[in-house]
Amino acid sequence: MGFIKEFKEFAIKGNVIDLAVGVIIGGAFGKIVNSTVNDLIMPPISILIGNKGFVNLFVPLNAKVREFVAAHPNASLEEVRAVGPVFAWGNFATEVINFLILAFIIFLMVKAINTMKRKQESEPVPPVVVPPSNEEVLLSEIRDLLRSKPKL
Repeated sequence: MGFIKEFKEFAIKGNVIDLAVGVIIGGAFGKIVNSTVNDLIMPPISILIGNKGFVNLFVPLNAKVREFVAAHPNASLEEVRAVGPVFAWGNFATEVINFLILAFIIFLMVKAINTMKRKQESEPVPPVVVPPSNEEVLLSEIRDLLRSKPKL
């Protein structure tokens, strides 16, 4: 039973829940970045290089693939991969662009969070005034009474 109790305490901690939320949001955000690259950035580049599409740029690595590409010039990367090995540099470049955009946006988010933390840390914290204890109050009264008595 100790193992189950320990796991339950671990799973209920706030850090684990925060991590789960971060993973879910990160996955959704990755899809947005992927769509931005594939649907907004790469189509204009594809127009410049031809109708084949940037992702479908590759180098055939054997004669069988070269023959297939010669017979089917508009074949997609997946179709050509089914025939044989290719050096898919266009797909790799697309993934690198996805990563760079995602890394830049995460950098901006972390920078904003750090800026907010610095502002919060730089704000002065008002000192906490602790009221004197009963003993201190009593001693202060005794001191004041002794001062007010005439000296002998």
